[in-house]
Amino acid sequence: MEALVLIALFSPLAGSLFAGLFFGSREKNPIAGVVPCLLLGVSMIASFILLAHIYTSGEAVRVKLFDWINSGHLNLAFGFAADQISVVMMAVVTIVSTIVHVYSVGYMAHDKGFNRFFSYLSAFVFSMMTLVMSDNFLGLFIGWEGVGLCSYLLIGFWYHKPFASWAANEAFIMNRIADLGMLLGIFLIYWHTGSLEYTTVFDRMRELEIGILQWIAILLFIGAMGKSAQFPLHTWLANAMEGPTPVSALIHAATMVTAGVYLLVRASPLYTITSDVSLFVAHLGAFVAFFAASMALVATDLKRIIAYSTLSQLGYMFVAAGLGYYWIALFHLMTHAFFKALLFLGAGNVMHAMHDELNIRKMGRLYAAMKPTAIMMTIASVALAGIYPFAGFFSKDKILEVAFGSGNALIWAVLLTTAAMTAFYSFRVVMMVFFGKEANYEKLHIHPHEAPKFMLVAIAPLAILAVIAGFFEHFYSDLVSKMLKVNMPEMDHSIAIGLIFLTLAIVLASIGFAVWRYQFKGGFAKSWQQNPVFKFLSNEWFIPALYKKAIIAPYMKLSEIAWIKMDLKAVDFMVDMVAKLVMTASGKLRETHTGSLSYMLRWMGAGVTALLAIVFIARFFKGV
Repeated sequence: MEALVLIALFSPLAGSLFAGLFFGSREKNPIAGVVPCLLLGVSMIASFILLAHIYTSGEAVRVKLFDWINSGHLNLAFGFAADQISVVMMAVVTIVSTIVHVYSVGYMAHDKGFNRFFSYLSAFVFSMMTLVMSDNFLGLFIGWEGVGLCSYLLIGFWYHKPFASWAANEAFIMNRIADLGMLLGIFLIYWHTGSLEYTTVFDRMRELEIGILQWIAILLFIGAMGKSAQFPLHTWLANAMEGPTPVSALIHAATMVTAGVYLLVRASPLYTITSDVSLFVAHLGAFVAFFAASMALVATDLKRIIAYSTLSQLGYMFVAAGLGYYWIALFHLMTHAFFKALLFLGAGNVMHAMHDELNIRKMGRLYAAMKPTAIMMTIASVALAGIYPFAGFFSKDKILEVAFGSGNALIWAVLLTTAAMTAFYSFRVVMMVFFGKEANYEKLHIHPHEAPKFMLVAIAPLAILAVIAGFFEHFYSDLVSKMLKVNMPEMDHSIAIGLIFLTLAIVLASIGFAVWRYQFKGGFAKSWQQNPVFKFLSNEWFIPALYKKAIIAPYMKLSEIAWIKMDLKAVDFMVDMVAKLVMTASGKLRETHTGSLSYMLRWMGAGVTALLAIVFIARFFKGV
C-alpha cells in the first residue's frame, strides 16, 4: 500500500515533467496532453484502491521517504499519509483533475501553448496532492505554496492579455499576504509544541494556554481566507476567470479554493478547542455566502457568475466547519466539486459555441444547438440549488439543519436566504443562455454549435456524479468517523423534516420565479440597471473601488514619492555624485600621465620633500 501512496502522489509530477521537459518548447503535440491524462488516471486508480483499503481496514497508510530536517529539537521526516481525511480529498482531486485533463485535450487543441498548459496543469495537481497528503504542517505549506505558484502560471497563461497578467498578479499577491499569517501560525505551532507533525502537535495542544491556541487558530485561518477567497481577501477569485476555462474548473471545484476548508478540517482538534475563533469563522462564512450570491444575482459574465457561486458555497463550508461539523464541511466540499466542475466545463462549451463571448445578455435559445451541454448544465444547476435527489441537497441541507439545530438562528436565516438566491441566479443563467429570447447571432457573426463529442463524453461522468454523489453519504460518514465526529444537533424529527420541506419550497419557488421571469417576461426592464441596488451589487458592493481608493491609490502615491523624492533625488543623486567625483579625480590624474621624464622627476622631488616634511614634523612633536 505504501507504493500506492507514492504512485498517487508522484504520477501528476511525472506528467508535468514529461510535458514540460520533452515538449515544452516544441510545437503542440497531442502526446504532451495524452500522457499526463493517463498518469492522472493512474493516480486516480491508486487513490481509489487506497480509499477501499482504508475503508475496510480502518488504518491509515503512512510513508516516510527520508529524514528531512534535523536541526536542534526539530526532527522532521519527509512523510505522507493516506488517512480517512486525506483519502477523501485524494479521490475528489484526482477524479475532477482527470476529467479536466481529458476535457482540456479538446479544449486547448488549437492553442499554441498546448504543451506548456499540460505541464502547468499537472504540476498544479501534484501541488494539491502534496498539500492534502503531507503528514505535517511544513509539507502542507510547501504544497500550499506550490498551488499558489501554479495558479499564477495558469491564471496568467495567456500572458499576452494585459488583464490576464494583472489577474495572475492579484491572485499571487493576495495569497502571499494571507500566507504570511499562515506561516506565522506554523512558527507558533513549532515554538510551543516543538513539532510540526499533525499527530504530535494535536496531542500537545491540550497542554497550551487558550490564548496561544487562539492566536494559532487565527493565523492559520488567515491563510485559509486567502486560499479560499474569503472576505476581505476575495477579490482575486472572480478575476481569476481570465485563465482558460479548464483552469477555472480545477481551481474552483476540487483544488486551490478548497484548500482553506481542508486546512480547517485537518486542524479540527485546534478549532474545537478555540470555540470563539470557530464561531467567528461560521459568521464570516454566512456573510460570504450571502455576499457572493448577491453579486451573482446581477452579474452578466457567465464564468464570473459561476465563480461567485463557488465563493458562496465556500461560505457554506466554513459555516459547517465553524459550527464544529467538520464532516459536513468536507462532505459539501466533495459533492460541490462535481457539479461545480460540470458548470465550468459546460461554460467552456458555451464559450466555444459563442466564439469566447461570455455576456449572457448576448445569448439565448442555445438549447436547440447545444442540447447535451444544456442538459448537463441544468443538472449541475439543480444540484447547486439543492433539489432532491441531486448531490447538493444532501450536503447543503445538512448545513442549514445544523445551523438551525445549533441555535444560530441568524446564520440559518442568512443561509436560507442565500439558498433562495442561489436557486434564482442558477436558473437565471440556464434560462438566459439556453432558453428565453433568442439573440441576434447573425448580427454578432456567431454560429452556435455543440462541442465535439470527445469533450461531451469527458464531462459526462461529472453529470452522473452530480446526481448520485449524495447517496454515498453513509459510506462517507462511516469512512471519516474514525477521525471526525459524525454528529448532528439534537432536534425533533418532525422539525428536521419541516426544515427540509421549507427549504425545498423556498428553493422551488425561487426557481419558478426565475423561469417565469426570463421565459415569459423577458427578464427585467433595462431601467432596473439604473436602480441603486443594482449598481451596488454589480459593482461588487464597491469593495474593489474602496480597495483602489483606500489602499492601491495611497500605495501608488507613496511609491511615486519614494521614486521621485528618495530614489531620483537622494539615492540616484548620491550614486551620481560618487560617479562624478571618480570621473573628475580620474580626469585630473590622467593629466599627470604625460610620459615626460622631467615632469615625473619634479613630482618625485615634490613627493620626497613632502615625506621628509612629514617625518620632521612627527619627530618635532614627539620630542616636545
